[in-house]
Amino acid sequence: MKIIHLAGGGDTGGAKTHIITLLKELSKENDVMLISLRSGSFARSAIEEGIPTIVIKNPFVIKTVLKLVKTMKEFTPEVLHCHGSRANMMGAIIKLFYNVPVVTTVHSDYRLDYMHSRLKQMTFGTINAIALRFIDYYTAVASRTADMLISRGFDPERIFTIYNCIDFSKPKTVVDKKSYLQKLGLHYEDDDVIVSVAARLNPVKDLGTLIRAVKIASGKNPHIKLMIAGEGDDKKKLKELTKRLKIEDRVCFAGWVPEIDQFFAASDITVISSLSETFPYSITEGVREGCAAISSDVGGMSDLIEHGRGGFIFQPGDVDALADYLYQMCSDNDLRKKLADHLYEKASNEFSIDRMKNTQISIYKNLIRNYKKTKNKKRYGVMICGAYGRGNAGDDAILKAVVNTMRVLDPDMPIYVMSRNPLETKLVNRVNSFYIFHVFTFLRKLYKCSLFINGGGSLIQDVTSNRSLYYYLFTLYMAKLLSCHVLMYGCGIGPVFKEANRKIASYVLNRSVDIITLREDTSLEELKSLGVNRPKISLAADSAINLAQADADETDAYFDQEGIPKDGHYICFALREWKNLDRSSEIAKAADYAYEKYGLVPVFLAAEFPKDIAPAERVAEKMKAPHYVLRKPRTVEVTIAILRRMDLVCAMRLHALVFSASAEIPVIAMSYDVKVSGFMKYIGSDLCLSFETLEADKLCNLIDRALSGDFGGKVKNSSKMLREREKINEQAAKELLRLP
Repeated sequence: MKIIHLAGGGDTGGAKTHIITLLKELSKENDVMLISLRSGSFARSAIEEGIPTIVIKNPFVIKTVLKLVKTMKEFTPEVLHCHGSRANMMGAIIKLFYNVPVVTTVHSDYRLDYMHSRLKQMTFGTINAIALRFIDYYTAVASRTADMLISRGFDPERIFTIYNCIDFSKPKTVVDKKSYLQKLGLHYEDDDVIVSVAARLNPVKDLGTLIRAVKIASGKNPHIKLMIAGEGDDKKKLKELTKRLKIEDRVCFAGWVPEIDQFFAASDITVISSLSETFPYSITEGVREGCAAISSDVGGMSDLIEHGRGGFIFQPGDVDALADYLYQMCSDNDLRKKLADHLYEKASNEFSIDRMKNTQISIYKNLIRNYKKTKNKKRYGVMICGAYGRGNAGDDAILKAVVNTMRVLDPDMPIYVMSRNPLETKLVNRVNSFYIFHVFTFLRKLYKCSLFINGGGSLIQDVTSNRSLYYYLFTLYMAKLLSCHVLMYGCGIGPVFKEANRKIASYVLNRSVDIITLREDTSLEELKSLGVNRPKISLAADSAINLAQADADETDAYFDQEGIPKDGHYICFALREWKNLDRSSEIAKAADYAYEKYGLVPVFLAAEFPKDIAPAERVAEKMKAPHYVLRKPRTVEVTIAILRRMDLVCAMRLHALVFSASAEIPVIAMSYDVKVSGFMKYIGSDLCLSFETLEADKLCNLIDRALSGDFGGKVKNSSKMLREREKINEQAAKELLRLP
């Protein structure tokens, strides 16, 4: 692979380290070149590391562009990779003269890069912000940086994530701690605990918060001392702050420190107090030398540091929280070592230099392939329409499952999702999204797509409203009219009650849909009664059943947040509001019964957050047994993991039943809709009650049957059946996309 990296040449700190470290590794297996737009220490450092480097320095933009284009033609790179504002500007211009994918690494929040200078912010900052919009692809240093770009309107499908990584194979540095610290100007005693930070001394690093926290913490533990490595415009102001706080004797401004390994080897704790970061090297460099870590919740720090297990995370600017964490770490040597060891293990496994190199190579391969496909195809993409963006865990799970399947079938295919909350949909699923009722956007995007998916759920029904039915039928009709293949994917159908609605639905489905895959046989019966027979119709399963659960650590962390013992035995209730019917007293009696007879502690899970919390609380108020109401938001994967830890799930919500049954967890349905009773029938279970006539005695009887192993006498490996049938959804999409 042939790659040119284009850098401004004034790069310092983490950006400099990232570029040189990455290029050094890439050059071992690839043909790489670094072009610096400025002479100086950056270019010299690259040359010293053996990286092929040339300097193109000219005050005239046109001459610089001409030299760059000439170099590109001679080197013939497959990718041009830019770093920094000047390089981004040049990359955006070069695109006009040389056909190559241009990618930039976003090392920081570009709006904060020139906080120290209003003039530079208005000039270089503005130019960079404009240039970024003309770049083809982006590598974001940490997932939160990717989220920032998405929230500002950048294409989610053109953003890749990479982390700053270092070489953990190096042995830890040995240093005479006392003499080294004294050389830097800090008086050290044997009982002292050294807190260190290596950073540019500018406003975005917010070192004032760290200094104030040290003042508070050292008031309770006089052995806390702070070392600050780095230079910058704020140095004088920060020194004055230490004098005002009367802690000059415990704060050392070490200036520029070339031997950074020794600096951290002489430290006990490394701290980041920044207002904005991506993934600073100073944390991983400290971790490699055995330091414990505390960081503000910026960039990818929460991806590295598991709060309370691998260190501590605090909100930017929260002096009191930082002071408290400093005091805890500095006053408990065993705690500090435990946190440091856990963090070292995670960082060395997940943030190694080999991981960074392999990730970057994978990104290059993906974007080269994507660039070729999207440039050569006029109609290339899939649009997904459904009841998304409303906070419903079931609908969110359906969307995630459909998106995952499309990515498996064709990882480069553009995906457009119609959603009530487009930004959230973009952030969670990394797809393009627009508001579901923006009809003109819908029609414009359809011209780009070859496949339209009516994605899961029971959209073709008139129980909710006539308008909902008409709108979804309209989308199907227009998709076919504009020459898209149309697939109704793992869906439920009906009920459609009104005769006029039944005629309209039959007309549109027969003329506009190519394939319908259904999640249960009740929907098949409804289609037959509507007279729908032209599309290819198959019995499949709900697409969400194949979603993976969150890992044990993430699930344990959620249980800890809610105060729930991880090793307990539980019965889960997933309730919802329905037609102003209140069965809370009956459900409360059954919940108490499950606790008294079987020792199962009731857990109330809101599938649609936060709407489902109210019915849960009504039941909880009438109970005698201990119980938990889950009130904190969570991902779909965590919801699945929670359900899989239950001994029994008793639910109104369909997807609580789907997730649990597919994992062979006993389930009881309180059916408010034909889709719920239809699912239970589909898996061969009669452990189902009508919500409208629900009584405690009947529910208690089903609890007895479920816990005795009686699933209605007809369930035969329903989990395996559901998973096998779900593959039919993928096969249908594959057929319409005409994939081998």
